[in-house]
Amino acid sequence: MPIRTKVILLALLAALPAFSACRSSRTPGAGAAGEGAPIRVLVVTGGHPYPTSFYSVFESLSGITWDHAPSNTEAFKSDVREKYDVIVLYDMSKDLDETGRRNLRAFLESGKGMVAMHHAIVNYAYTWPWWYETVIGGRYLERPADGLPASTYAHDETIRVRPVLRHPVTEGIGPFEVYDETYKGMWISPKVDVLLETDHPKADRPIAWVSPYDRSRVVYLQLGHGTPAHQHPSYRRLVGNAIRWVALR
Repeated sequence: MPIRTKVILLALLAALPAFSACRSSRTPGAGAAGEGAPIRVLVVTGGHPYPTSFYSVFESLSGITWDHAPSNTEAFKSDVREKYDVIVLYDMSKDLDETGRRNLRAFLESGKGMVAMHHAIVNYAYTWPWWYETVIGGRYLERPADGLPASTYAHDETIRVRPVLRHPVTEGIGPFEVYDETYKGMWISPKVDVLLETDHPKADRPIAWVSPYDRSRVVYLQLGHGTPAHQHPSYRRLVGNAIRWVALR
């Protein structure tokens, strides 16, 4: 799923420090838990190029601080439960070593929340059934598997999106259009709670959902391929709502 413009090369990402300096939003927001304290977010990338506009999504959100890990192995090489409230996945990772799996699973089982975005639906699609069946509630197949055909994608599509569930993640978001990438033919668990849908012929109908995982709050957002989505006010609000909700705010 290549991106045509403004990409950050994976080689450059690999050269970055394991965690970039903490970035803080300008105006901390109050929440039901930890009144007045910012939500501490770990943003995980790697395995896929993306435009620098991705970072602007988090810079635009009030009430959070965030660190960046350029790979899943760097992100989960140690226990992160005490350091972060929310993990945001924007990586595309084939697998994760035993230490990483243990630390990622411990984070979720502790009740800490997660938001998976766009190509993170590819993560562990052939190696970790617990992950895609229980935690994410879906997977994008780059090749046929388990009797299912490969999923498909299309760049540069105008996607009409509408909320289908009244929920804190969709609060303040009405129908909107966004220029983005579509995915179709994904396996999506019948146990998810669908938040947003599209009628685009090159896309699966569900485009955002709450996963069936019952130990913590997990949201998947299919949108977010490139700059038009990253700069779209409805997308930014969606990401902010999702982070706050999974953080129990």
